[in-house]
Amino acid sequence: MKRVAIIGAGCSGLAAIKCCLDEGLQPVCFEREDDIGGLWNYTDAVKYGKGSVYKSCVINTSKEMMAFSDFPPPKHFPTFLPHKFVLQYFRLYANNFGLLNYINFRTSVENITQCSDFDQTGRWKVTYNSEESGQTVSEIFDGVLVCTGHHTYPYRPTFDGIENFRGTTIHSHSYRSPQEFADKKVLVVGIGNSAVDIAVDLSNTASEVYLSTRRGAWVIGRKGFWGYPADAVANCRLLFQLPRNVLQYSVEKMANFNFDHESYGVKPKHRSLEAHPTINDDLPIKIMTGKIKIKPDVHNFDDCGVVFEDGSYERMDAVIYATGYSYKIKFLDESIVKIENNKTHLYKYMFPPHLKHPTLAVVGLVQAIGAVMPISEIQCRWFTRVLKGINPLPPLSDMMDDIEAKHLYNSMHIKSQRHTLQTFWIQYMDEIAEKIGCKPNLKRLFIDDPRLALHCLCGPCFPAQYRLQGPGKWNGARASIIGGMERSLAPLKSRILPQNAKIADISCNVTCIAVPKWLTSYFILCFIFIALLCMCVL
Repeated sequence: MKRVAIIGAGCSGLAAIKCCLDEGLQPVCFEREDDIGGLWNYTDAVKYGKGSVYKSCVINTSKEMMAFSDFPPPKHFPTFLPHKFVLQYFRLYANNFGLLNYINFRTSVENITQCSDFDQTGRWKVTYNSEESGQTVSEIFDGVLVCTGHHTYPYRPTFDGIENFRGTTIHSHSYRSPQEFADKKVLVVGIGNSAVDIAVDLSNTASEVYLSTRRGAWVIGRKGFWGYPADAVANCRLLFQLPRNVLQYSVEKMANFNFDHESYGVKPKHRSLEAHPTINDDLPIKIMTGKIKIKPDVHNFDDCGVVFEDGSYERMDAVIYATGYSYKIKFLDESIVKIENNKTHLYKYMFPPHLKHPTLAVVGLVQAIGAVMPISEIQCRWFTRVLKGINPLPPLSDMMDDIEAKHLYNSMHIKSQRHTLQTFWIQYMDEIAEKIGCKPNLKRLFIDDPRLALHCLCGPCFPAQYRLQGPGKWNGARASIIGGMERSLAPLKSRILPQNAKIADISCNVTCIAVPKWLTSYFILCFIFIALLCMCVL
């Protein structure tokens, strides 16, 4: 039985353990902390080199879209999970599949190198230190999955005069709660998800909150049309058949329908698909009520405050850098995996193409407009089959062409450290699923199961779509897909409506045609689709 070293026990590491077990491999997971969950395991303490979330953090993807493909979240969980529910979901997943038995906690991997016989065997030497025994040990493995995440090493830009600033300066990685900034004037640098979340959080206790941005952002909410989760509505196969410029135009119109970005000072120069959107529902009302003020980029600091690019000056008590992360894999030599300015040279964002044997892969090092959990899972499913020789990788020339194509695609985005690993969620999932042989065959589905095919084409692309056929087929996939939206909205129905809540006159001799409940959302999607086409024509 082949042994696979898995580095990290966050969402990617847990998926890796399960995928190894599914394929008859022996996983050995190394986790530096004393618990699972990675960055979703909230702690008050700040630790460099460990991912973290703040106390009020809520995940930006709805629970059904972030789920592992064969393990739906509990129906009663909130539609969008606060971090404690995300961790609870991981615990349920780990316990259900017996994953904890394969994790070595409080164990740090120090180095991974090729064995002397790598050219013949593809094996790796993993050197690790156990905090419990205090010993440093080396072991040989047939494969390695790097599941350490990329929200670990904070990136701080440099500004003139910051060394003279006498106030508090921290990175968002160290932010936990707004209480420590009560009655202070705080500047948040950045306008990504963390920046806006933290600014909104601070606005409840700080005396003034300023949000500084170089280029602005397209801001969309978690809540979409009629209260449906926006990510579930957007990640739809039918919508992604539209041309890129149509999608781009539609996203911008819908963002401005929520609030006019120019009037609120956040309108960017770039188009909506040239950068990650910022997900937040509260920013517009906070700007409208004066709780948050939008400012341009920082020009320089002095001892008491900050000068902005427009020449305005504000005194500040604290500065929070929400400026992203530098991607690093410290236990791997650059000759194996090289990362330059957050740009990688990995086939499908996973495999170093130059290795003679594809026995090492990086998991989760990709920026999709969607949840990373299903991506990590499908990457691990693919890796295990590559390691077993069932799905061999293509020739080197083909892999290099794919890498160049992805670099070209990333060049269509704004130039920044954050936009180097971009992909559309459905597109990337389908690419990997094709390699495995589990991409849903919609043409066949329309013949065999039209109802399910309609859900797969017109409804949310739930991860269970990749369990309908091929390796890893799950018998519960159909029910999971059809019932996904109902489960997503179930926790909202905490009040049972009285019988007279609906206006009805049973005495009228009117014939009513009832629309099946499962079709309602698809009529809505069709309406949106037609509306988008009309907007494009006009």
